[in-house]
Amino acid sequence: MNRPTDPHQMVQAATPTGTTEGYMPGFGNDFETEALPGALPQGMNSPQKCNYGLYGEQLSGTAFTANPPERTWTYRIRPSVKHSHRYTKIDLPFWKSAPNVDPDVVSLGQYRWDPVAYTDEKLTWLTGMRTMTTAGDVNTQVGMASHIYLVTESMVDSYFYSADSELLVVPQEGHLRFATELGIIDLEPKEIAIIPRGLVYRVEVLEGPCRGFVCENYGQKYELPGRGPIGANAMANPRDFKAPVAAFEDREAPSTLTIKWCGQFHSTQIGQSPLDVVAWHGNYAPYKYDLRTYCPVGAILFDHPDPSIFTVLTAPSGVPGTANIDFVLFRERWMVAENTFRPPWYHKNIMSELMGNIYGQYDAKPKGFVPGGMSLHNMMLPHGPDKTAFEGASNADLKAEKLDNTMSFMFETRFPQHLTRFAAKDAPMQDDYIDCWSDIEKKFDGTPGTK
Repeated sequence: MNRPTDPHQMVQAATPTGTTEGYMPGFGNDFETEALPGALPQGMNSPQKCNYGLYGEQLSGTAFTANPPERTWTYRIRPSVKHSHRYTKIDLPFWKSAPNVDPDVVSLGQYRWDPVAYTDEKLTWLTGMRTMTTAGDVNTQVGMASHIYLVTESMVDSYFYSADSELLVVPQEGHLRFATELGIIDLEPKEIAIIPRGLVYRVEVLEGPCRGFVCENYGQKYELPGRGPIGANAMANPRDFKAPVAAFEDREAPSTLTIKWCGQFHSTQIGQSPLDVVAWHGNYAPYKYDLRTYCPVGAILFDHPDPSIFTVLTAPSGVPGTANIDFVLFRERWMVAENTFRPPWYHKNIMSELMGNIYGQYDAKPKGFVPGGMSLHNMMLPHGPDKTAFEGASNADLKAEKLDNTMSFMFETRFPQHLTRFAAKDAPMQDDYIDCWSDIEKKFDGTPGTK
């Protein structure tokens, strides 16, 4: 492929025939891709000399003896040690990690927030991250954090990676580009992206301003949930996940690389772009997924199923069936159950549920839960429909009904989610949210046969 005239434009591999431009389909596949012909060794991983004078290097996402191992072999202009120098600790005051228990903040409660507003401040992916909750412990690689991002400016000669976590990115407004070591991911609302632990990238604004949600996973990597009796089809299909083809920069420019490590941030100064992987093969890679391809399943006769039936991705814990994180999607779908209260029922459970609204109206909260907003129902705290939703569902004509123009999601974890000071003091919390249940009426009538 011809090299671009713009020095900031990455040289990208040709897309394999029959696939989406710039991407390769599949979840957890062993991919191979090269931006220059013959850059990828054949039949072995570490030849004595690589073509084009490249350096062979492995990026491991699991222990060597994990089954199956997750690793990618890269062939790059410089080895990563040339992109690492002496580090200086820096402060990103709004990006927090667990454990983060503020004695002046009460995390026990049902909370809801309006969208975090843009300001005149110019914000990049790093300076625009605002942590809302944390759970677990980043040092023992257990739990998660939830964030809101506000991004108005591209990172210029600036790069980042997290040694702590993989990031699940859920845009709500604006278009972003993730220029990574392994290729380019363009991301817009109704899509998500997963950026693996240890992968270097730069975030650019394609159309802004940009706002969205991030789930920072400290634990085991996301995987597709077990389908059980559902069988081989529906939900999220592997072919709809897209990994990028190889793309690289060969650019000499003073640059800053920032690393998140054990909840702290450090920067180092280097003399070139670290996005210099010309070819790669393996199963440890970033990917994107179009939420509009998620095929929901549900009850077709009676009763409302558990929300776990809408799981897109799950990050397992050490306890079978109990997730470190579940990413759950509530999108457009048909409601057909007979003699059934169709919205989510009142409940409290062991999981802590943080929800976000991408667009539209959520059926259990027709008022107040707006696009860009979030809510938190922590472990063992009761929650459920407000009075409007309850009365409407209890008295509805139960004909087949399509829930339309709706897309919300949930970051659900086994661990309690602690509010940050930003979430409790600065974010636009709805102080009256708890009152949405205050007008629920006593309907008890002890007369036999009364409904």
